[in-house]
Parts: sequence; C-alpha cells; structure tokens
Amino acid sequence: MNKQQEKLLVATLCGLVITAAGAFAVQPAMAAGYNVDRLAQVTGVHPSDELNVRKWPAHYSQKVGGYTVGSHVWVDRCIEAERGSDWCLVDGQGLSGWVNSRYLTLRHDWDI
Repeated sequence: MNKQQEKLLVATLCGLVITAAGAFAVQPAMAAGYNVDRLAQVTGVHPSDELNVRKWPAHYSQKVGGYTVGSHVWVDRCIEAERGSDWCLVDGQGLSGWVNSRYLTLRHDWDI
C-alpha cells in the first residue's frame, strides 16, 4: 500500500467515525418525539429567503432543500429540543426532511 492509498484509507475511516458519531448524537433526540399529523404553513421566513430543510434535526445537518413562505407541508412528527425550537419532520412539494418548528403554523382549515 502506497502513501496515497494510506491517506485515502485514513480519510475514509475518519469520515465513517464522524458519520457514526453524528447518527448516535441524533438518535436520543429522535426518541423524545411527538406525533403531529397535521397540515402546516411556512411562516416567519423573510420573503426573499426560504425555510431550510435538513437531512437530520440539527442546524448543522446537510441541507436537502427549502420551502418558500406560504408553502403548505404535512407535519409528520416533531422532536423536543433542550434549547431553542423543536424540529419537525415534514413532507410536501416532493421534498421531505427536518425543519425548525418556529417557522411552521399549524392549519386548522383544510381549504388551501
């Protein structure tokens, strides 16, 4: 094995360790969730911005897309955060992932 292959192997192993640690850190938070199963609207986001949709319920998680203000999404469930706002698992417009709950307003009327 040459030096370049060793470096690649070490980098790959470091990546796996970081990924495993991140998944382990998120797992306890996911256990403290609560079901919502309701329609919500994206609110409180600046009109020129969008609500980031994340792969995992954390601000540092990979961004997988975004919703514009006024978008309607289905809120599956949310998890309680020790600090800050809760995170909610949402689905809508062909996109699903985790968003900060402070930017969601539950809809009581289904006529959208």
